[in-house]
Amino acid sequence: MSQGMNIGIAGLGKMGQALAGRLSNSGFTVRGWTRSGVSSVDAKALGISAVADLGELADTCDILLLSLFDDDAVISVLNLLCRHDLTNVLIVDTSTVSPNTLPGQLDRVKAAGGTAIDAPISGWPAMVSKGIAGLYIGGSSQDVARFKPVAEAISNRVHHVGDLGQGAAAKIVNNMMLASYWQCLKEALQVGQSAGLAPEKMVEILTGSPAANGSLAAKAPVILGESETVSFTVSAMVKDTSLFNHVAMEAGIDVPALNAALASYQTHSKAGFGAADFVTMVHSAITNTK
Repeated sequence: MSQGMNIGIAGLGKMGQALAGRLSNSGFTVRGWTRSGVSSVDAKALGISAVADLGELADTCDILLLSLFDDDAVISVLNLLCRHDLTNVLIVDTSTVSPNTLPGQLDRVKAAGGTAIDAPISGWPAMVSKGIAGLYIGGSSQDVARFKPVAEAISNRVHHVGDLGQGAAAKIVNNMMLASYWQCLKEALQVGQSAGLAPEKMVEILTGSPAANGSLAAKAPVILGESETVSFTVSAMVKDTSLFNHVAMEAGIDVPALNAALASYQTHSKAGFGAADFVTMVHSAITNTK
């Protein structure tokens, strides 16, 4: 089903590169754009064609994925895209942004001839590369059906959750749980250490217990200081958790668990670990516990 479908990707950070490589390897024709430009070496490694500007990207794709850092970046790129003819172009925002961001831009996208859905990704770039990330999609059934062949190349957990913007809301729900989980794990391990339990034994117990989430076993080596592999950075966690906190505040919902997680990640980032893997926050806490 990928034959004849042209995919554009705006934003080639770690996640954008993972999307590009995965879709290219799945048989799609992929073109990529980023503000800083795409080198011929990087394009060849990803199996894609580089384009010089967003107008060219819009002119040569059927589906245009946005893989951008935050709300401001999404709005900025959409501002540029809407200056061009977007007739029959489906824009798919995979970024982690506010549920209000894409709905607020939809009229302008439609005025340029296009349409849009939000499909934020649940998982790390390595999971996208393997086709095992999750997708939470918000938008019309017709647009979601058009995106389906691409979605199924990226994800083995494709969820059409509702209207435009509700994909972003579902991502926030999922990741609020995850952020709070790592904070709770940090606190639990510190309490266990205070009673003389070894971190290695506690992680072994938790990994095989109902208290484990799906990522604990994979992240155990980083938590225990046995690996420095980075799947998602502390600074990115600060950005995302700050967004979740803002959305909750706008809804008038008190989120003490999320606030505690945000404070832990901010402290860890300020200590110089912004580029480290996000669960080093837990490792640092148990290393420094006396």
